[in-house]
Amino acid sequence: MLKRRVITGLWGVPLVIVAIWFDEPLPWFTLLAVIVGLLAIVEFYKITGILRVVPLTVFGLIWTLLFIIEPHWNYDNAKAVLLASAVVISLLLRVPLRAVKFSLADWAWSLAGIIYVGLLLGLLVSLRIEAGREWLYLVILCTFASDTAAFFIGRAVGRHKLAPSISPGKTWEGAAGGLLGAVIISLLFTLSTPVQLPISYGEAIMLGVLISVCGQIGDLAESKLKRHKAIKESGTLMPGHGGLLDRLDSILFAGLAVYIYYTFFVI
Repeated sequence: MLKRRVITGLWGVPLVIVAIWFDEPLPWFTLLAVIVGLLAIVEFYKITGILRVVPLTVFGLIWTLLFIIEPHWNYDNAKAVLLASAVVISLLLRVPLRAVKFSLADWAWSLAGIIYVGLLLGLLVSLRIEAGREWLYLVILCTFASDTAAFFIGRAVGRHKLAPSISPGKTWEGAAGGLLGAVIISLLFTLSTPVQLPISYGEAIMLGVLISVCGQIGDLAESKLKRHKAIKESGTLMPGHGGLLDRLDSILFAGLAVYIYYTFFVI
């Protein structure tokens, strides 16, 4: 498993880095986000059982796509319109589906998938467009560093369980290692490099902690969902890692945190 995890990281991380760096002639990161997002929403709907309701699945795929590409539109209220229309249209779908078992839980899970995957991935695209590649690199690289450090330090010295009822393999020692890994990478963004950010050492440390904590919360949230549905991994698309949701869970929560920070304290 460890070997497959390393091999997947060796091709996966460079792919994301290159997609973020280049924005012309095509928005490569957005295209990557669209592909990943559509595959991830299928994983989410498979876990929650929505795939059996085809109209809801199609609806979820379309709205996930719209949320991801929305940052490229020149319309200030697009997110609000998409969210409101998602609620209304998903409820209207119950009318032609009277003969099909369509519970309120199905409706809630269909919306949850759109928000969890589509809206949060769209915020990463917004961060790339509004803030530039540097802030998105901060999210991605600090999250990768946090996950990697938590994994290896947890395996090496982990003794005290972090959340045994949700994810038995996670430890407090691993969580602390993840914090350290994210802070170290975040501090590198204060150095004079092509991706330097206009932040102080104190801000870099705070952002590293914020990214690691939010990322680990995101990881635990997805683990809770999998535990509730009695499955180990969201899919098999990422050898050694599981499914795409198993890789996205921490990035989505960390990206939301950094987007909020950038919006309120940087702009």
